[in-house]
Amino acid sequence: MITRRTVVTGLTAGVALTALGAGLRSAPGAGPVQARSDNLVKLPIPPLDKGRVESGVRIFDLALQRGQAQFLPGLSTPTLGINGPYLGPTLNLTDGEQVEIRVKNGIGEPTTIHWHGLHIPARADGGPHQVIEPGKTWTPTFKVKQNAGMFWYHPHLMHKTGLHAYLGMAGAMIVNDQRTPDLALPSDYGVDDIPLVLQDKRFNRDGSLDYLSSMPDRMMGMKGDVLLVNGAIAPQFKATTGKVRLRLLNGSNARIYNLGFADDRMFQIIAGDGSLLRAPFKTNRVVISPGERTEIIVDVSDQKMAELVTYPHEAADGMGMMGGGGGMMGGGMMRRMMGMMGGDNRRFQVLQIQPSSALKASPAIPSKLIQIPLMKASDASNTRRFVLEMGMGPMMMMGGGGGGFTINGREMDMKRIDERVKLGATEIWEVVNKSPMAHPFHIHDIQFQILDRNGKPPRGQETGLKDTVLVGAGETVRVIAKFEDYADPERPYMYHCHILEHEDAGMMGQFTVEA
Repeated sequence: MITRRTVVTGLTAGVALTALGAGLRSAPGAGPVQARSDNLVKLPIPPLDKGRVESGVRIFDLALQRGQAQFLPGLSTPTLGINGPYLGPTLNLTDGEQVEIRVKNGIGEPTTIHWHGLHIPARADGGPHQVIEPGKTWTPTFKVKQNAGMFWYHPHLMHKTGLHAYLGMAGAMIVNDQRTPDLALPSDYGVDDIPLVLQDKRFNRDGSLDYLSSMPDRMMGMKGDVLLVNGAIAPQFKATTGKVRLRLLNGSNARIYNLGFADDRMFQIIAGDGSLLRAPFKTNRVVISPGERTEIIVDVSDQKMAELVTYPHEAADGMGMMGGGGGMMGGGMMRRMMGMMGGDNRRFQVLQIQPSSALKASPAIPSKLIQIPLMKASDASNTRRFVLEMGMGPMMMMGGGGGGFTINGREMDMKRIDERVKLGATEIWEVVNKSPMAHPFHIHDIQFQILDRNGKPPRGQETGLKDTVLVGAGETVRVIAKFEDYADPERPYMYHCHILEHEDAGMMGQFTVEA
């Protein structure tokens, strides 16, 4: 048992407050931290914002703001938030509705808000071209054209995405459609339908967030040693129903999570990034990389505590496929870098689900969920190739950013359109990872299907619609999508690595959809 205490550990680039209170962190490779229930906090549930309807348009008001949050006892942490000091509300959207979102920038510097996973016009996408100046309000409007699923919103300012997101400016979106109510899935928000925003942080002695204070932070992406779940450390949820739906969002800058329960109980994956799956997928582990979402249903009708924890996963940190990468860094040096920052094998306590003494029975999970038309390689009229590389040049070694984070040999240039796609085209995008670590690859505007990984069919959890795919070191992943509805020859969409420090350092490109 770990009782409430403070442990201060020296790191390579300064001293970080690495454990404060029960269940903050465990040593790399150790078992999950066990904390007494009286030390656990109640899981915060982000407020569900349904907006308001005026003249047939659903309107949301979002205020971007600076704040102070208390993550650690007795210490205040400067943060960024939306309609509050940290994180934002869960926006509730419905397929087919017209939406207007009024985003007021109160943080005192430029930023943007991107609607991750939504199929919307480029002018409303919220990428680095839609900058919101301090004190100004940006008002994108669009029609919701999505399958039911979990999406999210976060900053996307050129060179500042990582910092703004790390300080807390993000929130979830839940889209409903006409088909899902018939499936009798858990859908009572905050009761049996629970969003979990996972973010790892590193704290300074004074409680402030430590960001990019070491070379590995810049090279590998920013990883912390404290896990926040909806802004809380090692929280507890009191279940009142036999089945609980957890909507998992990896909102971390760089860390990949391999999630499961401490007692190895099985659960069912029902959804990925952009849709439900065709059928539930039963497993005891799920890997989720930055930007990805997955929805699981766990059965707690046995009335035993279900403790969600993270497990080591070699491929998650890119170490499982060393040797296939390019760039200038060998596997030995990469391993040493991973060791300097704890790697992705650090184990966290995520959430304790404590069943109540009287549980309400939940309906059986349907054996079939939704029909997703299967796209075939023969449907595509064009194939594009995207090669991810990490050059690790002198600028990176000096800690100054840049340093050869490239796609197809080029760093991001706001003035350059890298790809032009014909409206209505179905294309295969082949993503080749020639770097020595895994990268989550995100494409704006579309939801795609994964054709294969190194020629093999996608894993069961990846058979739905997706907008972000984890590409391991040495892997080639092919995805297929149709580019429809919106054309704009001037305003581009982005594609990029969703390790935010890599994106900020240049591993990003632009494409337009043109009639």
